[in-house]
Amino acid sequence: MQPTPYHHVAVGTGSRHVHVSGQIARSADGTPVAPGDLAGQVAQALRNTAIGLTGAGATFEDVLRLTFYVTHWAPEKIADFRAGVERVAADVGLPLPLPPASLIGVDYLFEPDVLVEVEATAIVG
Repeated sequence: MQPTPYHHVAVGTGSRHVHVSGQIARSADGTPVAPGDLAGQVAQALRNTAIGLTGAGATFEDVLRLTFYVTHWAPEKIADFRAGVERVAADVGLPLPLPPASLIGVDYLFEPDVLVEVEATAIVG
């Protein structure tokens, strides 16, 4: 059996909840990043999640839960998904294994070129 790439339980301590939602592979000016590349889009969406967390005074160390929405998900895409996570983890302070996480396959997201969206819930303070 392979080790699980995320924790099953997290306990938050603190007084302030931070919710970051809708993070996709776009640069600050809205330009698409890594079109058609799942690993590249995962990495950029996590970079954007880190920016949102930082803006709220949080880091990935404060994250209790991550949710990934991936278009047209199939199990054979897991290597690309993990490559995207591993590509950016050290740069954004994302712990491995991940906090509790869900990967949810969807038919499509709000724009046709968006392959992945990330949401994070953190507790700080």
